[in-house]
Amino acid sequence: MDTRLLKMFCAVADSASLVTAAARLHLTPSAISHGIKTLETELGCRLFERGGKKLLLNQAGEQLLAQVREPLAALDAAGEALKRLGQWGQTRLRLGDSASSCQYLLPGVIRELKKSFSHLQLQIESGDTPEMVEQLRVNKLDLVLGVVPDNLAGLEARPIFRDEMMFVFSPAHAWANSQPIPREELRTQPLIFYQRSSLTARMVDEFFRKLDLVPSTVMEIGSIEAIKELVRLNLGVSVLAPWTAHRELARGSLKMRPLAVKPLKRQWVIIALAGRRLNLAEETFCKLCRNHAAGIRLDRRDVPPLSGEKR
Repeated sequence: MDTRLLKMFCAVADSASLVTAAARLHLTPSAISHGIKTLETELGCRLFERGGKKLLLNQAGEQLLAQVREPLAALDAAGEALKRLGQWGQTRLRLGDSASSCQYLLPGVIRELKKSFSHLQLQIESGDTPEMVEQLRVNKLDLVLGVVPDNLAGLEARPIFRDEMMFVFSPAHAWANSQPIPREELRTQPLIFYQRSSLTARMVDEFFRKLDLVPSTVMEIGSIEAIKELVRLNLGVSVLAPWTAHRELARGSLKMRPLAVKPLKRQWVIIALAGRRLNLAEETFCKLCRNHAAGIRLDRRDVPPLSGEKR
């Protein structure tokens, strides 16, 4: 059955008037009358009893109304939902995020985003960037916030911020005296790394290889908070970005120094499928990420100097 004819039928059934139904559907009374006759011919039975100017449902009409009202309401609701989905700001956001930014950057961004989009349906997946990018490629995520991956085929990346990877160690560590680090000491120093499968771990490994440095002892920990605690206890050193340890740096419970004269920097981006136009909530999310990144510790200039170190 034609849903257009069924909507005409429901409008007449509700109002018992061709004129009122026509005004409700923005049609002429003759168009409504023709539609009802077409529906009755299609069904092979009358649906209304005509008494004067009123059209009253008969038994067949009452049965049809009871059966079609709920499906028609569901179709209208589905159509309105799709319209809202196409409007800026009225949508969901399925976000993939790295573990570090999910913990230290994202909470403030989401708090501001929810102020502007209180009805936003937000879904967040946390993991390594390559894993999140694969979820994006099969349309299980809308955006991914992370370090720029090697392969961007079919994707678009919006730059958000750049940070520097630096040694992090306990104030009780020998490196806290700001003296140059002997090359051999770098080779023998116990290092505590985040998951070696991550883009950042691969960047650090490549950085050390170019310096012909292969650490003798490496621990792999899947939590940045756990890494910082082990480092604070002087059980090894690690390589982190200053913004992931800003509280500890401010309190003096951790110290940092550059890996080398030439910095090791990461480019953070928001990744989407190529050619897809972002909606207002997504554009706002990108803007908020840039704004929040402007206030965090990103490189050696934001790190408190070591004892005796000149700036």
